[in-house]
Amino acid sequence: MSSRLCETADLTDVQRDILSAVRTFVDDKVLPVATELEHKDEYPTEIVAAMKEMGIFGLTIPEEFGGLGESLLTYALVVEELSRGWMSVSGIVNTHFIVAYLLLQHGTDEQKRKYLPRLAAGELTGAFSMSEPALGSDVAAISTTATAEGDSYVINGQKMWLTNGGSSSLVAVLVRTPLGKDRPHQNLTTFLIEKTPGFGEIAPGLTIPGKIDKMGYKGVDTTELIFDGYRIGADEILGGEPGRGFYQMMDGVEVGRVNVAARGVGVATRAFELGASYAQQRETFGKPIAEHQAVLFRLAEMGTKVEAAHQMVVRAARIKDAGQRNDLEAGMAKYLASEYCREVVEDAFRIHGGYGFAKEYEIERLYREAPMLLIGEGTADIQRMIIGRRLLENYKL
Repeated sequence: MSSRLCETADLTDVQRDILSAVRTFVDDKVLPVATELEHKDEYPTEIVAAMKEMGIFGLTIPEEFGGLGESLLTYALVVEELSRGWMSVSGIVNTHFIVAYLLLQHGTDEQKRKYLPRLAAGELTGAFSMSEPALGSDVAAISTTATAEGDSYVINGQKMWLTNGGSSSLVAVLVRTPLGKDRPHQNLTTFLIEKTPGFGEIAPGLTIPGKIDKMGYKGVDTTELIFDGYRIGADEILGGEPGRGFYQMMDGVEVGRVNVAARGVGVATRAFELGASYAQQRETFGKPIAEHQAVLFRLAEMGTKVEAAHQMVVRAARIKDAGQRNDLEAGMAKYLASEYCREVVEDAFRIHGGYGFAKEYEIERLYREAPMLLIGEGTADIQRMIIGRRLLENYKL
């Protein structure tokens, strides 16, 4: 029996090989440089190039389009491993993966042929955009508009919190199309925007002002996206039909929530490793602090939380892989894993004492990264609303 946390039952040999390769890659190439790159807020160009080489950008894209054709479970487990090294690295592939998923599930045959092989190779990298400055989780209130003019659309408005906004080359953007439908969310449409990576006005009417300076989650760029008379062909509507955007994006977010939950497990696993290691080296009152009951109990709770969160991620991924709706399980996994991650990171920080506050110790970085998981892909409060509603549907009087 393995001694480490987060073992997953019933994996194929291929899955085990992929995870083993990613774990080695994280230990050798990510962990040694992560804190330095994070402090500089530097995009991990070499790490990303190596991930493209390994096929990670095509992990879930079918073989017919040049990918590895792996499941959401495989992807979630890879995200756990990557986040154990540096959460920002998993953020670079997450938005990419959601765009690939949206294309696979909802794209026209032509859109799949046009984009999926290039996404699989990492020639194109994906980002997706729902939020706006005045709204986050209230998706139905989107105000950025796309107005039909002949066989094209003109987009005006401002999007916010776009992960990989500058570095990506294909963005799935949710905007309002005035279709006159009764309910606000029925008037939303997803557009696929291929663009040049970079900042400033990158196309006529399309501007990415610059990176938003963040507390943590550095290295990966988070940006605004400003449209001012940006013109795009109707053939770039995801699925070819306006008004389907809300359902498409909610489907993508279910997958994204599994990813955020997996990130929580990865960051918490690393915090546990750091806490357990430090507790066995640091001595007080003549013995390692791990032998003091207060610290031992803390480690016990941390390990239990990591394991529980991992099992919920596995369950949520397997339900989606079976072709079933998993919004309840994904919401539960995201809620629990992000809350537990924050608690485990804080406990590891406490174990480190004063050293946890020093920039040279890795736990300081994790302490600033963990809060992003509480708000990414829908806040904890939104998750609880979704979970509560779905439970009441199932337990109706």
